[in-house]
Amino acid sequence: MSTYLITGANRGIGLELVRQLRNRGEDVIATCRSTSSELNSLSVRVETGIDITSFESVKKLRKNLNNTKLDVLIQNAGIAEKNSLSNLDPQSIVHQFEVNALSPLCFVQSMLSYMSQSGKIALISSRMGSIDDNTSGGSYGYRMSKVALCMAGKSLSIDLKSQNISVGIFHPGLVSTRMTGFTPNGIQPKESVLGLIQRIDELNLGNSGTFWHSNGEILPW
Repeated sequence: MSTYLITGANRGIGLELVRQLRNRGEDVIATCRSTSSELNSLSVRVETGIDITSFESVKKLRKNLNNTKLDVLIQNAGIAEKNSLSNLDPQSIVHQFEVNALSPLCFVQSMLSYMSQSGKIALISSRMGSIDDNTSGGSYGYRMSKVALCMAGKSLSIDLKSQNISVGIFHPGLVSTRMTGFTPNGIQPKESVLGLIQRIDELNLGNSGTFWHSNGEILPW
């Protein structure tokens, strides 16, 4: 049994990660700003009131963790806001950078002392953070913030190799969740998370720093 800490765990992909990992017998710590009835029903440890953009919030989590050792940290929390060229909102773009890129990096740094030997860090990014894969434009804030997260993950994989910590950067697929407006073109969270967990299980120092689709495809930068 391994100990997993998952951010943004109250709904969508985060909630499904909690469900599937608990069902296979893992020890799960679910963090979120506010909990949900679905999360509470899973009978895992829930740390509520945790906002990765808040120093005091992360400090509270560190205190609550006490001497807990984490085998896998899944940084899932994130936001998506629309920013077209004709309707740019600089404040929105900056906010997405804070939530999707800077705060995840700072959160990972704050959790390093809790990571076990040969631990794993999984960053949930998006293929919209791939420059080479961008064929439709738009979504400036989301795309730019996810590119930044991918770069942070690549640097982390290099800096943490000497500590035997591997880092994976993952695209969950187009998933039908609230964030995507429950798009009918998306896959269900269950399918996405099955792939994500498999990729995380396969993560090691040899493939650390790779940008993966949940289906196993390596994505371009």
